[in-house]
Formats: sequence, structure tokens, C-alpha cells
Amino acid sequence: MAAGDVATAEACYLRALALEPLHGPARANLGYLKERQGALAEAEFHYLQAIALMPDHAQLYQNLGVLLLREKRFAECESAMRTAVEAAPESASAWCQLGVLLACTHREAQGEECYRQALALDPEHARARFNLSYLLLIQARFAEGWRMLDARWQFDAVPQSFDCALWTGEPLEGKSVIVCLEAGHGDMIHFIRYVSQLKAARVAVLCQPGLKRLLATLAGVDEVYALGEQVPEDWDFWTRAMRLPGLFGTEMGSIPAPIPYLSAEPELVRHWRDQLPQQGLRVGLAWKGNPNFENDADRSLPSLMTLAPLAAVPAHFVSLQKGAGEDEALRPPAGMSLHAIGPQLGDFADTAAVIANLDLVISVDTAVAHLAGAMGKPCWLLLPDYRCDWRWMTERDDSPWYPSMRLFRRGEGEGWAVAVDRIARELQALPRTAGHKGQTP
Repeated sequence: MAAGDVATAEACYLRALALEPLHGPARANLGYLKERQGALAEAEFHYLQAIALMPDHAQLYQNLGVLLLREKRFAECESAMRTAVEAAPESASAWCQLGVLLACTHREAQGEECYRQALALDPEHARARFNLSYLLLIQARFAEGWRMLDARWQFDAVPQSFDCALWTGEPLEGKSVIVCLEAGHGDMIHFIRYVSQLKAARVAVLCQPGLKRLLATLAGVDEVYALGEQVPEDWDFWTRAMRLPGLFGTEMGSIPAPIPYLSAEPELVRHWRDQLPQQGLRVGLAWKGNPNFENDADRSLPSLMTLAPLAAVPAHFVSLQKGAGEDEALRPPAGMSLHAIGPQLGDFADTAAVIANLDLVISVDTAVAHLAGAMGKPCWLLLPDYRCDWRWMTERDDSPWYPSMRLFRRGEGEGWAVAVDRIARELQALPRTAGHKGQTP
């Protein structure tokens, strides 16, 4: 299994169980293998069999708890996680996992206690530090939150680093610095605003290929490189975009918001102006994010059909969907005027030019929403109740990061229909030429 030969590993475990049906470790490992394959029902069966054979094995309860959390079987998950802590109270990992369950079910104070207990046992426990950072940041407890957030690179792959010194806040006058990419396009768009504060003699950005043209519009940037390109090595310092808020001591009252800090190329704006309807309300839609994101099933809509109530609004809708869900734009809900331009969007510079020609963007929590916010375009953001990202905080309907954004939250225990119906009502109330008259939805 460690070598990735899953089929042979499974055959070995099954052979071991044929020779010794009560072999607990073989049963436990088979459960873990099945969980990695996504066969959760089989994995649960094997975990329960292994627990019956090894009832004091704390890691088995942890594994079972993680599986149950994936299926949102919260009561059963909590029972398994608490049993793991009772069986191994010295285990930082067990305390951390219990904290995850409590934080995900909106018991933040109890979750924080678990994370801090994990860190008392192991001060360098990367997962506990990272999970605590999310809990702190969602409460705007920024000073400690930023410090904890950097733990993510202890367990995530580091896409790029340099031999020069990592910038930790030293004076940059007369120096050069390169800002490296974050894992998500949205993260990069969100935190690239800090580049204008670096005040170095030479500032460069290394980003995902799809962002290169867009980030060239950013004030204060001398060079932009795409991942995979040849990048000079002659820098005094390097850093990552998401480290910058902490290095600049960002608090709620000091969030830099020179909106817009990203813009579309004028020639591209003119091109897309000719491609879109000239009259009426023009609304961009993005209903799915990157399917590889761990919480995508909760933040993305099941399909474009979830937005069917918007079809009753007399507006021209424009699909900003690229990749996952892009083909759905060819089959819009009945009565919806939807322009399926996804295949024509080459990168985020094209998307920015389209957004510049719209009155409003309606999006789930994905890079399109960040782009609209960074451009100062009115954006209505649909947010999940379960594991909502920290930057949207809790119970707010606005964002301190993006003044032009309104937040529409899915209520606890509700489907998306309630939030979508509310958006449809609010959209219906807008003037049909809202953006053209300079009004802000």
C-alpha cells in the first residue's frame, strides 16, 4: 500500500484474513485502504470489525471518526472521536481531530480548547496550528491567526521556493523581493493586494499561468512570471502572498482595500462589450469551484439547475464557468437567457474583461468572486453553512475585504433553495439598467 500498489496490497490483506480471520491489523489496514479508494461503506465495515478485535486501539476510533465526518454523521463521529481521546489522552492527533468535529458543528469555543490541548502536547503539531488559525481568523483574531496559518506548508506541498532569505519584515528599500503563489487562484487574487505595500526597488510575482496577464495590471509590480517559466534567482527575499497580512500586522481596521486593485485590459473590455447584449441587466454566474478542493461539495452548487429561480428575472445572464460545470451552460434552466462563453475564456484576463462589462456577478466561493471583488464589481456571494471559509467570517452579510460584495448564506439545515430564492427576489427588485446608471446592486 505504501508503494501505491493497491490491488496487490488488498490481495495480501485478504489472504492474511483468510489465514487468520481474527487478525486485527490486517482488518484495520484493509479499512484504511478502502477509505483511500473512496469505498466508505466497506471501509466502515472493516474499521468496525477491527475495533471489535482491538477495542483499545485509539487510532482506529480516529480513522472511523474521520470517515463519519466525511459523511456528516456528526453524532456518531463525535462518539468515535471522544473514545479516541479517552483511549489516548496523550495523543495530539486525537485532540486535533475532535477539535475539527466541534469547529465544523459550530462549537468554536470547545474546538479551540481541543486544538490548544493538542498544541500543549505537541507545540509543533502542524494540523492543530493550521486548524486553530482558521478558527481564530474567522473570529477576526488576526494577530495569532496569521502566525498559525503558516503551518499549512508543513503538510502541503510547497510549489516553489528560492535560495534567498524568506522575508520576515525587514526593510525593503533598495532590495528585490518575489512573491510566490498560493495553492488557489482565489487566494492569490485575494492577497495580491499587499504587493503595493512592499515598497521594494524591484517586486515580482510568481503565479499560476491563468493569472499572469491579469496580475500584470497590478500597481507596484515590476515583473510577473507563471509557474513553469524560467524565473531569475537573483532576489534578496522571497515570500508567499498569504504571509503578507501577518507581516504587515493586519487587523480589521487596517485591511488594505485600494479597490479596485485589479483591472481588465481596455482592448479586451472593448472586445467583450461587442460580444454581450447592449441593453438590460447583465449578470455573470459562477456556480462551481475547483472539484479538487477539499470542501468543494459544500461550497459549489449541485448544478446550474439550482439557479433556475433566476430565470424568472428579465436579465441577460452570462456564464463565467470554466472547467467543471462549463458544459451545463449549454443547457440552461427553462426561460433563462444564458450566454455560454466559457470556451472563449482563455484566462482570468478574459474573465476580468467580461466582468468589466457586467452589472453584477453572482457566484459561489471561488476565484470568480474574488476577481469581481478585487475589481470593485458588485458581487453576490453564495456561502455554505458547513465549513464556510474563514475570510467570510460568521453572520455577516458584507465583507471587510471587498466593499462591493454581499454575502448570501445557506442556513443551517437548509438546502441552497432558500438562499437562491432570496437572490431571485432581490434581483427582481433591481432596475433593469442598474449598472448602466451607475447604481450599485
